[in-house]
Amino acid sequence: MKKKLSLVLAASLLALPLYSGSANENEPAHSAAPEAEDGPAADSTGQADSKEEVVYGTLKSDGSLNELYVVNMLQVTEPGLLIDYGDYESVKNLTDLTDIELTDDAVHIEASEEGMFYYQGNMQEAELPWDIEISYLLDGEAVTPDELAGENGHLELSINTTANENKDLSFYENYTLQISLTADTDLISIIEAEDANIANAGKKRQITYTVMPETDADFTLTADVEDFEMEGIDINAIPLSMAIEDPDTEEMTEDMRSLSDAIKEINDGVFELLSGVTELKDGAQSLNDGSGDYHSGIREIRDSSSELIEGSEDIQSALWQMHAEVGGSSGDMDLGELSELPDGLSQMAAGLEEAGDGLIELHGSFSEAFGSLDGAMQGIPGYDISEEDIEQLYASGANQETIDQLVETYTAAQTAKGTYDQVRDAFTATEGALLETGNAINEISGQLYGISSDLSASMENMDGLDGLAELEDGLGQLAGNYGEFHEGLTDYTDGVSELANSYSEIDGGIDELADGSADLENGVSELSEGTAELAEETSDLPEQFQQEIDDRLDEFDRSDFDPVSFVSADNSNVESVQFILTTEAIEIEEQETAAAEEEEESPGFWEGLMNLFFLMVLKFR
Repeated sequence: MKKKLSLVLAASLLALPLYSGSANENEPAHSAAPEAEDGPAADSTGQADSKEEVVYGTLKSDGSLNELYVVNMLQVTEPGLLIDYGDYESVKNLTDLTDIELTDDAVHIEASEEGMFYYQGNMQEAELPWDIEISYLLDGEAVTPDELAGENGHLELSINTTANENKDLSFYENYTLQISLTADTDLISIIEAEDANIANAGKKRQITYTVMPETDADFTLTADVEDFEMEGIDINAIPLSMAIEDPDTEEMTEDMRSLSDAIKEINDGVFELLSGVTELKDGAQSLNDGSGDYHSGIREIRDSSSELIEGSEDIQSALWQMHAEVGGSSGDMDLGELSELPDGLSQMAAGLEEAGDGLIELHGSFSEAFGSLDGAMQGIPGYDISEEDIEQLYASGANQETIDQLVETYTAAQTAKGTYDQVRDAFTATEGALLETGNAINEISGQLYGISSDLSASMENMDGLDGLAELEDGLGQLAGNYGEFHEGLTDYTDGVSELANSYSEIDGGIDELADGSADLENGVSELSEGTAELAEETSDLPEQFQQEIDDRLDEFDRSDFDPVSFVSADNSNVESVQFILTTEAIEIEEQETAAAEEEEESPGFWEGLMNLFFLMVLKFR
């Protein structure tokens, strides 16, 4: 295992990118410090312009820290004595074979030439800037990594990262974590890996999670496993450095402006709708008042029709009776009762005239109210808004409650308009019937006035028996004409009765229309307030949209971040710090062969060979 780990670390270092940050040109990157009192002697002091740190760590399979060491890279500009700082347990020169010394937290380095100087520091009592927890559930039961090796079943692997409050939070606030798992498809069948990028590499799959700065991670991978084994989980951390150009938002902002203008048009349309609905309500209320008066009047006429017919029958009967009595009477006949007939006819004519004038006056009020109602109803737009149009409006991001009110108002307005269109003919017929009925009653009244006048004149001009003969003839003609009048009066009262009965339904509908239009006005008024608020809030929608984009881009802008040393606050001019962490692999234990045991007992040759190879790589890099 040691040999394998050394190969891995050597390969990692070979692949390691060197970050070219921007050091302050007016300040030395890493100055030589005066020689410590108990440090080694030196002929001269050296100078290093910059320092880079690569933090390597091995973690246990549950995410807890196992060991940690740092490869330090100093850019030497003047050979000589350099002093670097770090809370190390031990240090090792990776550049040449000269010794470096550790005194307390000071590392004394004798750099013999210009260029990059590498050394390794092994940390003591180390902590990472992140708390990392990895847990495993097999078929719903919590298991340790050791128990999981070689098992079958349904696996849930959870990775959780949070800030370590005991360490410098600048790493948590400015660094991006990249967490990578490698799954052998013969052993692991991925079912779900939400928020991960998955790449195929032959028979293996690379599952990668990214954790942005100032963000806690909580990832869960589910898979079916068989004879489970898994390579170590790689966790790398580097400063967030994203070159993001401002996106071209012109087309999007134009769409936003169109949406903002459309919302304004909706608000203007709703305001116009409110004005029309208010006129509708006023017209419906006036119509309702006039309809109520008409309904009351027509019912009174209907209720008095029987008395009117009975009185007319009495008049007709009296005329025939007087005609008969005059024809068989003598000169001493008492004509007192006959003289009362013209007054009775005049009173009857006056009553009919009053009823006729009332209906004509009612017709005027009804016509005015009906005209207002008709104008308001015709003012409601007959737009045909489809379900698809409404769904698009919901998808626009506008306030959902406002859209609900708009749809409800549109539906109510179209229902009212449709209902009105169905009963409009009844309103028109009622308007005409009022005028015709009033005129007919006034015509009958005029006829009665004429009969009364003729009868009164005949009685005044009557002269003895000759006068009686003329009176008899006149009464005969009057009785005959009155019979025709009586039939017309009967037809009229029958029509009034039918009209009164049928108008009850019309009057009820008008009353509901008045109540409904009042409710509609309240609803549209609330809608108008909502659309006005929405229009105001979205009047600068393109600017809001652009500001939101700028704010989001600012979240990823770490251009003002100055790297700090992970190992010691005394180090200055740190150009970059990065972390390369790996958890232990989960493997099925194998029996060691005798050869392996012998090799384990004699590691010196391999370690010496790897160290020599490592130094050669660093020397010529």
